[in-house]
Parts: sequence; structure tokens; C-alpha cells
Amino acid sequence: MVWIFAILVTCIAWQNGWASDYDITGIGLRGGINIKDGGLPPTEKEDFQQYDVFATMQLPWIFGEAPSPKNLSLQLMGSAGALRSNGETGFITTLTTGLAYHNPEWRILLDMGIGVGLISQYRFGRQDIGGPFQFIAHGGAGVELVKKTVVGWRFHHMSDATIYGSSRGVDLHMLELRYVF
Repeated sequence: MVWIFAILVTCIAWQNGWASDYDITGIGLRGGINIKDGGLPPTEKEDFQQYDVFATMQLPWIFGEAPSPKNLSLQLMGSAGALRSNGETGFITTLTTGLAYHNPEWRILLDMGIGVGLISQYRFGRQDIGGPFQFIAHGGAGVELVKKTVVGWRFHHMSDATIYGSSRGVDLHMLELRYVF
């Protein structure tokens, strides 16, 4: 459902000529785990791993001087991957929006955002995540090691905000490798 909405918005943007205002700014791979006492309470009952591919798109609104590579901008990020725990694997896809700051002189990239996710499986061993629809919050930092290649860390929180009743979210610490356009 999230992807249908994203595709619909993209088609409307191209039809109205807005597409030239949108730029794909990066693609990458991510992987991470939950760390005992390294997330929001209550902590997970199981150990989780998540692996995904992602892409970021800069939205046309930029704060700061547009010609400058240093600015604060709005971005859209989508991902697809696997969530694993207790010998079981489920599919996860996310769509988030947020703020990004990239300073090529300092070789840093900072971003944070909120959005939604869909998971194909939400019961892993002793932990019930709630249901297929999840809310996502994330924040991260990266360093450009070589030209256009960023290595970063991300804190990724996923929760159903109790819309399915009493359940637990999942907090992951993820490492990422991103190619920046």
C-alpha cells in the first residue's frame, strides 16, 4: 500500500513536470542488530537482525543556499529487505521522509526521519511486534571515506504505536554503505 502511494505520487510528479525537482541522492546497503539495553524500553525479547537495500531522493525544498552543496534538505527514503529473529525471516519495506544535511567539505552526512513500514511477519519466537503496519523513526550519521562513498551508522526504531494492542517494537543499530550521487 505504501509503495502504491509512492508510485502514484511519482506519476503525478512526472505528469506535472515536477520530476526535474527531484533527484536520487544515494543508494546503498544496510545491516544491523538490536543491542541489549541499546534501545527504547521495553527491550526486545528476541535478538533481531535486519538487512536491506535503500535509496534516497531529495525533495525540491532546500533550506539554505541552493547552489551550495552544504544545505539542509527534505528527503524521501525507501528500503526493502529482511527482518530475522529466532530462525525466522520476514520481508520488510519502509518509506520515510526526513531532513538531511550533507557537507562535502567536512565529509559528513546527517539525517533523521519518520515514516511507515510494512512487514510480512510480526511474530518472532517470544516477541509479538503487533501487525503488518509499523511506524518507523530513524537517525544517522555518515562519513565520506572515499569520493561519493559514505560509511555510516543508523538508529532504526520500528513500532506499531499499540494500534494492534500490547506489543513491542524493535530497535536496531545498523551499519550502512551508501553511494552518494
